[in-house]
Amino acid sequence: MADKLRTQQELERLQAKYIGTGHPDTTSWEWKTNIHRDTYSSIVGHPPLLSYIALAENEPAAKVRARLIRKMLQPMGPPPPREGEEPMLVDRKADA
Repeated sequence: MADKLRTQQELERLQAKYIGTGHPDTTSWEWKTNIHRDTYSSIVGHPPLLSYIALAENEPAAKVRARLIRKMLQPMGPPPPREGEEPMLVDRKADA
């Protein structure tokens, strides 16, 4: 029984330390947002991978890097409305 409690405490400690590991209340939107941000930051942080993406898209690496950093703000779009809230309207002209 002590092993199970120790394992649960270790899991809770890791979840508090690393946001992306999630917890029982993590929504699908939050989980997907964490995954996308981790992926974008990994691409930006590894110059060979960034060069590969830039070459595949036929764009300068600096332009691809800037675009990926901008996408990290809301990679999955605005958060879904909570219970009792109205949905946020997104102005598509501003995104273009």
